[in-house]
Amino acid sequence: MHTWEGNPDLKPAPDFGTLGPGSDLQPRAPRDPQALRVRVIAVLVAAALMGLLFAGTKNARAAWSQIAELLSLHGKPQPASPAILSEHEIEQLGQHSVQKQAELLLERAINHYDGANDQIAARVDRWRGSLKLTSQLNSQITTGMNSNDLRVRAAAIEVDLAALDQAKTPANVDRLAQEAESGSQQQRIWALWTLGLLGNRGVEPDRVSQVLTSQLHDSNPEVRHWAVEGLAYLGTDDTIAPLLETFHDDPSPMVRERAACSLAQSGMLNEQQRRSVVPKLLDYAEDTALDAQTHAWVYHALRDITGQNLPADPAAWRNWYSTSQN
Repeated sequence: MHTWEGNPDLKPAPDFGTLGPGSDLQPRAPRDPQALRVRVIAVLVAAALMGLLFAGTKNARAAWSQIAELLSLHGKPQPASPAILSEHEIEQLGQHSVQKQAELLLERAINHYDGANDQIAARVDRWRGSLKLTSQLNSQITTGMNSNDLRVRAAAIEVDLAALDQAKTPANVDRLAQEAESGSQQQRIWALWTLGLLGNRGVEPDRVSQVLTSQLHDSNPEVRHWAVEGLAYLGTDDTIAPLLETFHDDPSPMVRERAACSLAQSGMLNEQQRRSVVPKLLDYAEDTALDAQTHAWVYHALRDITGQNLPADPAAWRNWYSTSQN
């Protein structure tokens, strides 16, 4: 989940792929990046020395130039091979457990392999009830939901629902709606999150929108927080106005931050939907009733949505927006 750094005195919203509060799952220990970097450099240097031994000086210099270009991490992407799910991989999928299938295909989807999303769509309903929400799969789901490609985010949502054993049915929406309104706090949080995912996948999206919006005025800020997250992943046009209202008016800084990030980065709103909120954000930039932290989030959102790196100055943003519309 995308988030922004703000006032250090504020509690940040917890990262949420599928690990909820109180979960005892822990992410895999990260590999030592320094050790890996040293290993890679050693391999590349060895390759360069071999080039010196077995090729002429001119060829060796060319080889080293290519290696140096990769070491610099600059320039255009350099594909290792065509990003296509190979026939061999597809043939082997049936020999793997459903857990391995989900992990492999989601990894390929995250890396934009053609055919990976098609395979997930064809298999995901059969995975429901058989997947375990391991730390590895949870990490992949979180990565997928933070992708800059909405189709990858959609694939991660599908896998998440399968791992949560959530049926994509109107009856399940009715059950979760009841939990969202009258369950324990933990039940309400999970219900709000899951409703957003189901609505995004086409299950009763209007009903889901109504339930989530109704919880934005709950007295519990955690409930309001997860109603915002659900709306972000629902991602319909109807979610934009309540997210804007929450960003402007909610008494909790945590909830306001999540609403702003949902409008700018998180969830399933597309680029056009996000750009539609720019005029309202320009109004917020000029609103003296908002505190300094909320104003800072306004400019964060404007920069994320537009790709413009303008200062925190309402006049500068107004001028840019007026010019960009011509």
